[in-house]
Amino acid sequence: MKKIIFIFIVFSLTFTACKQNQVIKSHGIAYLDKREKLIIVNESNKNDAVALLGQPSTKGMVNDNLWIYIERTRTRGKLLKLGRNFLEKNNVLVLEFDKYGILSRKEFYDKGEMNKVTFAKDITENEIRKENFIHSFLSSVRQKMLTKRK
Repeated sequence: MKKIIFIFIVFSLTFTACKQNQVIKSHGIAYLDKREKLIIVNESNKNDAVALLGQPSTKGMVNDNLWIYIERTRTRGKLLKLGRNFLEKNNVLVLEFDKYGILSRKEFYDKGEMNKVTFAKDITENEIRKENFIHSFLSSVRQKMLTKRK
């Protein structure tokens, strides 16, 4: 009886006292949702944005006055999610400056505004080239032989 109680105490201490720390993988600017409130449209400039947020994650392809900041946090799910990673935070801040460097537009997107995009599973057939590999290989060899003959 004492052995059973001892084993029960050891197992209960092992499984209840040992709690694993939650693994959080973050990418980008930390606390982007709080920092974006400090930047004010028509008052802040590029220097203010760099001081508060640092250099942008990316700039616009055509317009260098379009700055994009990203914050992404992933963590491991609970037992019901079978330990799969899930997206905890996905924040994007888009800042657009005018030609004088003053903030003219600010947009903040969070995880709730993400759209689920579904892709078609249809396969497109190649109508241009229906020959098989062997036919194309042999025709290229034949063409090389004929060019060397001349």
